[in-house]
Amino acid sequence: MSIEAFEAQLGDDMKAAMRAKDQVRLEAIRSIRAALTTEKTSAANQGTLTDAQAIAVLQRLKKQRIEAADIFNAQNRTDLALVEEAQLAVIQTYLPAALEGDELEAAVRELLAAHQLTEAGQFGQAMGLASKALAGRADGKAISAVVKALLQG
Repeated sequence: MSIEAFEAQLGDDMKAAMRAKDQVRLEAIRSIRAALTTEKTSAANQGTLTDAQAIAVLQRLKKQRIEAADIFNAQNRTDLALVEEAQLAVIQTYLPAALEGDELEAAVRELLAAHQLTEAGQFGQAMGLASKALAGRADGKAISAVVKALLQG
């Protein structure tokens, strides 16, 4: 989906959330739009975003919500944690399906084979390739664990 189509989808979803008086969804969509606008207007981007950059923004928002919910849960503020988790659920609907487990391992194995990376000393190169290829589709820690396991064994 192009960034223009994605922004149009966000606008439509925001209108629907307003009509339904769904405050959680509305706030999550507003935060997504604000983050995309901020990223788009940064000096480095000069008013344009790629799909990969938009996914990176969504991943950053996802990570922020997870961290905030964890902090609120640690402080016994479940009321605030529930709001963060609800917004996280909304943000995740806009992210591509995540690769996990066997799917992630198969994707990393294919990348390593295509670039003939087989030794543990090639970990940095393998991580660079895998992180770029799987950006937005898998968590960095999960990618790292799979790459390390495949290169060592």
